[in-house]
Amino acid sequence: MATWLKKGATIQSRADADRKVRDIVEQALKDIEKRGDTAIREMSNTFDKWDRDDYRLSDDEIARCVDSLTAQERKDIEFAQAQVRNFAKIQRESMKDVEVETLPGVVLGHKHIPLNSAGCYVPGGKYPLLASAHMSVITAKVAGVPRVLTCAPPFDGKPADKIVAAQAMAGADEIFALGGIQAIGAMAIGTETISPVDILVGPGNAFVAEAKRQLFGRVGIDLFAGPTETMVIADETVDGEICATDLLGQAEHGPESPAILITNSEKLARDTMREVERLLEILPTADYARPAWENFGEVVVCDSYEEMCAVADEYANEHVQVMTEEPDYFLENMTNYGALFLGPRTNVSYGDKVIGTNHTLPTKKAARYTGGLWVGKFLKTCTYQRVMTDKATTLIGEYCSRLCAMEGFAGHGEQANIRLRRYGGRNIPYAGQADPSPQTAA
Repeated sequence: MATWLKKGATIQSRADADRKVRDIVEQALKDIEKRGDTAIREMSNTFDKWDRDDYRLSDDEIARCVDSLTAQERKDIEFAQAQVRNFAKIQRESMKDVEVETLPGVVLGHKHIPLNSAGCYVPGGKYPLLASAHMSVITAKVAGVPRVLTCAPPFDGKPADKIVAAQAMAGADEIFALGGIQAIGAMAIGTETISPVDILVGPGNAFVAEAKRQLFGRVGIDLFAGPTETMVIADETVDGEICATDLLGQAEHGPESPAILITNSEKLARDTMREVERLLEILPTADYARPAWENFGEVVVCDSYEEMCAVADEYANEHVQVMTEEPDYFLENMTNYGALFLGPRTNVSYGDKVIGTNHTLPTKKAARYTGGLWVGKFLKTCTYQRVMTDKATTLIGEYCSRLCAMEGFAGHGEQANIRLRRYGGRNIPYAGQADPSPQTAA
């Protein structure tokens, strides 16, 4: 039976916090809807201490940001973007348009059609997360989206140079220095100076995630990607230091980021907890990582791989680092996760920054029903039908007519019946008539 050596915040306390966020976001979005650019400017002033006439960056400003990179920084960004682009292309190539004759004279198909516009949010309040530019902009462009707009908050009182450079190098068409609710609202609702988009993508804090949730339906969203979650599944093939490092390496995202250890070794569990405390004394980002660990960290000791897998699936965590003797057991048996990182030689940071898979992943149990951001999120799979012969429309029409009658849909049935009269020679009365009219009876 699974035993919790450490538990995080209660469900009720999390729900209370979510409620407060929900109310703040709702009022902010109403204000943007009502007052447009004026509301955006006031929020930017309030939350980011950032004011300017136009939040869209000019070509000269973007060029200065790109030019500010050192040669090594440019090479590193180019390498990371090449990996993301390559894997996105592989994903796109796996999605084939289909056309098939399912019955003689009946052709069905589907096409993958890119969205017309996408809004990509790149977090940057605490850290300039330029990697999120690769993950969203490149993926949208590989999908074929013609207009990609990006928003990232200012950093240290000015546009975040490295984020802006990464957005530009990834192929963004419009780059704005806006953060938080005001960025999400501007992209989805639109203002006097910002045209709205069709889909919102990208991770963010609780306010960004809630804004996306409330706007879903008005625009599409990729998924609910709130505060980062990480899980380490480990046995005694590894030690407490590497487990603690991987837990805190993600907890530093922010004080609300859960970090969970699941193991079948109480010794490893307690060693990891000690190592966490040791590392928190020296980790430069402990101001964020410590409250995340203290308030949301959890440690679970299980009896078997099977139980470890069941507990992990119940959490449905965003990042799952597997360091066990048989990591493929979890690849084959786990069903609820954003992304798996298999074996001690890989880690979540590789996925976050450079390896090529997308780091925008589901949180708050959304992994039960969706995977992460990928090229398919920017494509609509749209079907079409073609009936080419009289015989084919007669065959389908007869079935359709009878099925519509079962449901009482007279108008639907008449769509089939008129074709049975014209192409099938059937003597079928019009809806509501006892006999067919003379001019159309066969």
